[in-house]
Amino acid sequence: DIDHLNLRVQKELVEWLNWLKADIGFDGWRFDFAKGYSADVAKIYIDRSEPSFAVAEIWTSLAYGGDGKPNLNQDQHRQELVNWVDKVGGKGPATTFDFTTKGILNVAVEGELWRLRGTDGKAPGMIGWWPAKAVAFVDNHDTGSTQHMWPFPSDRVMQGYAYILTHPGTPCIFYDHFFDWGLKEEIDRLVSVRTRHGIHNESKLQIIEADADLYLAEIDGKVIVKLGPRYDVGNLIPGGFKVAAHGNDYAVW
Repeated sequence: DIDHLNLRVQKELVEWLNWLKADIGFDGWRFDFAKGYSADVAKIYIDRSEPSFAVAEIWTSLAYGGDGKPNLNQDQHRQELVNWVDKVGGKGPATTFDFTTKGILNVAVEGELWRLRGTDGKAPGMIGWWPAKAVAFVDNHDTGSTQHMWPFPSDRVMQGYAYILTHPGTPCIFYDHFFDWGLKEEIDRLVSVRTRHGIHNESKLQIIEADADLYLAEIDGKVIVKLGPRYDVGNLIPGGFKVAAHGNDYAVW
């Protein structure tokens, strides 16, 4: 174990981070198991090494109901993520992985897409509250891959990417999905749509529909994304929009 309250430990870790930055060329940090030490300590490392980007892994359990599924309201869960960024410094480079969005998406794509509109009408994860500080993801080395601790439904992974790559927040693509699953071209198309239309971490999200079999949203008035098996949505798509990417139960205009 590392005693992060020990001043010598702090000094040597800061020196190491600055060496990684100046000599090796790294410019961002990932804080593993960030709930294992205080945000005050993370703030020391960030302030004294000045990375251009920093993201924390704060993985805690969602609130579950008696049916074993997440409650619709996950405000406490996403508040914990917001609190960490607040304590580290909201004006700095600190962000957190949006585990709230991950957990809700896991279930929503299994015929419960109504979950993607929170009680306030916004996105239900951290991206609905503070998208500039939310790093959205579908799976990572812990949840998916060989560890398989909280995997996304494998046949619906591209629905997850259609969501995070068109929405506000900073999307994170999982190595395995991109290089090992044969999804590179599909993911590339979604990345191209995001880049071409300038969708960014503070883009404006308007949720048009959130039903069991259909989620439809417009981003920045430029991009529309549909998740779910409902096919006939033409009456909900404004004129002038053309399909730019599509796949199993998703489409992007």
